[in-house]
Amino acid sequence: MEIQRLGVALILSGPSGSGKSSISKEVMKQHPEVCFSISCTTRAPRGAERDGVDYYFLSREEFRRKIEADAFIEYAEVHGNFYGTLKSEVIDRVSRGIDVILDIDVQGAAKVRELCRKEPLFDACAEFVFVAPPSHAELERRLRGRGTDSEEVIQKRLANSKLEISRWREYSYLLINDEFAGAVERFNALLLAFRMSTKRWKEDVNG
Repeated sequence: MEIQRLGVALILSGPSGSGKSSISKEVMKQHPEVCFSISCTTRAPRGAERDGVDYYFLSREEFRRKIEADAFIEYAEVHGNFYGTLKSEVIDRVSRGIDVILDIDVQGAAKVRELCRKEPLFDACAEFVFVAPPSHAELERRLRGRGTDSEEVIQKRLANSKLEISRWREYSYLLINDEFAGAVERFNALLLAFRMSTKRWKEDVNG
């Protein structure tokens, strides 16, 4: 008998500039079978970001219509813009054994935890990882190094990062991104462990 497992819904959070997006992109290069849950946002694209690849860029009216249609697993307002995770990006995939990375903020992760208490399927799939920078000074250096944000936006992100980092104990795993290659290696190790977790296997191994 072929043993089937549910996919991993890997909830990845961390302050802007922590490197969580870069880590997840590198991991998906190494593991092309892993999917990325493309979030919706009402903010404008940055740099070379593309609609339908990095985010679904929506107007506030479009976002509200999706809320009314109950299309989101979670959504929240962050830095003055709305972000949300579509059910269509996650639930069908994990049901078929496909691993999905969700890059969401601490507010969204809290709502996913609430969902886990109500939905056994999602509870069996979800794993929570917090990505942190090695220091506040390094975080500021990374944000300024992007060259895409105004001083006002940078200051807002730095202020919000302190609150976000203070909530790292709400997560099951902490990944400190002090050196990129090492952080990717540790992330890969977590992914391997998640795949072996007994809570995601659908059948009895002795069946």
